[in-house]
Amino acid sequence: MTGLVHTLLLAALLAFLASRLGVWVRIRSWLRTRHTGAGASAAARARQLRTPAVRIAGLLNIPTQRGRQAQRWEAGAAGERRTAERLRTLEREGWTVLHDRALPRSRANLDHLVISPTGRVYLPDTKRYSSQWPLTVANGRLYHGDRDVTQRLDGLYYETRETASILGVPVMPLVVMDGPPMPENGLSLDGLRIIPAHRLREELRAVDRACSLPHRSPSALAHTARRELPAYTQGARR
Repeated sequence: MTGLVHTLLLAALLAFLASRLGVWVRIRSWLRTRHTGAGASAAARARQLRTPAVRIAGLLNIPTQRGRQAQRWEAGAAGERRTAERLRTLEREGWTVLHDRALPRSRANLDHLVISPTGRVYLPDTKRYSSQWPLTVANGRLYHGDRDVTQRLDGLYYETRETASILGVPVMPLVVMDGPPMPENGLSLDGLRIIPAHRLREELRAVDRACSLPHRSPSALAHTARRELPAYTQGARR
């Protein structure tokens, strides 16, 4: 009798969870068609990882690899949204700011594309790392604690080259670090600036004032960027 009771209780629990998940699936379907902007692609990846089975495991407090991966993507999306908030001030100063843009014929996406009033193009890339370990540069390598994370910059180098080719102008990449302790004035690695997230606005203003890159029409660049680098949409080939 006890076994039968347990079976019935488990069946009732699964039925309840299934009904809850049914509502979520409908909401998720709506989000897939609606969600664009800062952090959209990272948030979409998190939703893909949170399958019904993963969600049931989460409700039962059972850890899963996909659940942990989804949490990392969600943290990344939140970091990108914080960067977008920091860039709003520059938009009011006449800068053009685009978020989560798709690279043609690629699965890569640009976290943020920034065009200054002088017509210079910047590619801030938000990275969310744990605050438990500091970020340092040693012997030409980037470390988070004792872990070498230099290769995680390869994607940004690729995105910079592709964006420069599409826009026909030089593009300056910039790593925006959200989380780990690091020097207040940032780090440099082979000419690449790596800065604390809260210094993003000041860094862009200072770099733009000192930049020797040629001036281009900001309105023309913005028009080309919007046309050739469309906003991320769920399910699109990026």
